[in-house]
Amino acid sequence: MIPITRPWVDQREEEAVCRVLRSGWITQGPEVARFESEFAEAVHAPHACAVSNCTAALHMALLAAGVSEGDHVITPSYSFIATANAIRYCGAIPIFVDIESGGCNVDPVKLEDSITPLTRAILCVHQMGMPCDLQAIVEIAKRRALPLIEDAACAVGSTIFHNGQWQPIGKPLGDIACFSFHPRKVITTGEGGMLTTRSREYDAEFRLLRQHSMTVPDTIRHSSPEVTFESYEDLGYNHRMTDMAAALGRVQLSRLPEIVATRRALAERYRLMLEDVPGLGLPQEPEWARSNWQSFWVRLPAAVDQKHVMQRMLDKGVATRRGIMCAHLEPAYAKTPWIAGAGGLRWSESAQRQCILLPLFPGLIESEQELVAQVLKGALVAESHRMAS
Repeated sequence: MIPITRPWVDQREEEAVCRVLRSGWITQGPEVARFESEFAEAVHAPHACAVSNCTAALHMALLAAGVSEGDHVITPSYSFIATANAIRYCGAIPIFVDIESGGCNVDPVKLEDSITPLTRAILCVHQMGMPCDLQAIVEIAKRRALPLIEDAACAVGSTIFHNGQWQPIGKPLGDIACFSFHPRKVITTGEGGMLTTRSREYDAEFRLLRQHSMTVPDTIRHSSPEVTFESYEDLGYNHRMTDMAAALGRVQLSRLPEIVATRRALAERYRLMLEDVPGLGLPQEPEWARSNWQSFWVRLPAAVDQKHVMQRMLDKGVATRRGIMCAHLEPAYAKTPWIAGAGGLRWSESAQRQCILLPLFPGLIESEQELVAQVLKGALVAESHRMAS
């Protein structure tokens, strides 16, 4: 079976985790601090704060931006459900905006047309590692005086051309960027997340929120020569990253350039192998963006049954995933408030129905990639015969 992805780890990651286990300090501590510093340097961010996962990062970012009960937050529905859920955790209402025709990211024009006096923030997404039109969205956010949060869960290692130079996602150009280190992402800590920001005030708030708003962190208490009592002055959360996860993340981060280069090469090989398949849509990389290719997706011909194609491929030993979900179509969002933005959600819904993700990870060898392409082509031919009969 060729899986959809596989984490790229070896003895370096194993030794890093064992080093932490031998140290006697395995919760949030010195490894987390070093990971934060190294990550901030890698993405050119003034501040980076590690947390337990990206959902926690999104929730904390929205809270820090002042989002609360009844506020409206502009975001795409076409994203993993955590994006919308984080808005609901704040008691706010998602305003779901459509993606661009043929693309995977939110349409900036429809985004601006969806802003109302109740809008409190914009939460854009760099879907599957492909940067969204951040320059246009930043300009909208500044013009409308709205906080801009980037859901960069999939986008570590992706870059955009801005102000005459290539800049990493996470710098950030918005107010806050949130990353994921889930095993399906480009680098992993098992589970984990990171917030980056230019704001010292935001960073300080993240550090309080992630640790129950504890006024004196345990790292300081344990090293103090005097008995110290902490206090808890606001509602906080247990969103800490462990030192074991951070040690793993530090090694992964050091391998990021190699990982991204490998993924970009694999994506280009898929393009060459599939560009002649009739009716098959391939992802397009804007000239101002360089994706880390966290996922490689294809858009099936409109008449093709997505599930049938995926099942035929699975039967031949190739795992795939459905294209990104639309949160508003999930049963949970039949029971919670949301609003469709300007122009409806036509392209989001068609992308969910027609797109599938193909296996892509650094350990994917040439013969396996050729098999994936061959099996996809065969599944499309078989599906066309089925529909014709």
